[in-house]
Amino acid sequence: MTSVAKFIMNSKYIRNLATLVISYGMCINLVEVSWKSKIKQAFPNPNDYSAFMGNFSSAMGTFTLGMMLVGRSIFARFGWRTAALVTPTMIGVTGLAFYALNMAGSAISPVATMLGTTPLMLAVLVGALQNILSKSSKYSLFDPCKEMAYIPLDQESKTKGKAAIDVVGNPMGKSGGAMIQQILIFLVGSLASATPYLAVLLTAIIFLWFRSANSLAGQFEEAMQKA
Repeated sequence: MTSVAKFIMNSKYIRNLATLVISYGMCINLVEVSWKSKIKQAFPNPNDYSAFMGNFSSAMGTFTLGMMLVGRSIFARFGWRTAALVTPTMIGVTGLAFYALNMAGSAISPVATMLGTTPLMLAVLVGALQNILSKSSKYSLFDPCKEMAYIPLDQESKTKGKAAIDVVGNPMGKSGGAMIQQILIFLVGSLASATPYLAVLLTAIIFLWFRSANSLAGQFEEAMQKA
């Protein structure tokens, strides 16, 4: 583990790539846990909960298929940099919208009533949209970008880089998001009370994600020209 961490820290290219992977895992975890707690509040009946998740899964599959088709055009017309920035943009915009609805609470009741729903259900639906957009953009753009980033590397860097990302990047993203929420719940008492802090953290992570993606894009383009 120490050698893997050292390899990541010594290579700016791999470090940027690891930051992308860790950021995705943390962002998804931060928003998804809050969203699922809202679903349980909205659908206390197990059958209703299962029905909602079934519809959600169907929507996820359909939208992901569409994004897979659109993703090719994005790569062809706009290149790696733009494709790499779509996922953090999706997560940032929709994630902050979800948190804003949670913090607004009953204050948005008039708007929810106009839409024929409740503040809670509105938050659930926006959270579902957030999850669908985030994961479909991951499968169609983020994952291909990650794999393409390995192409210009030499065989040793490619092998060690993939191993480092798998050993450190993926687990750290998922566990990091969960750990942050546990600490905040311990400090403020509940997940709902932690929402403003989660929104700030999400913004900070997205900022780091953008910075690393832009840096990696420059390195990737330069390396591809030399290859």
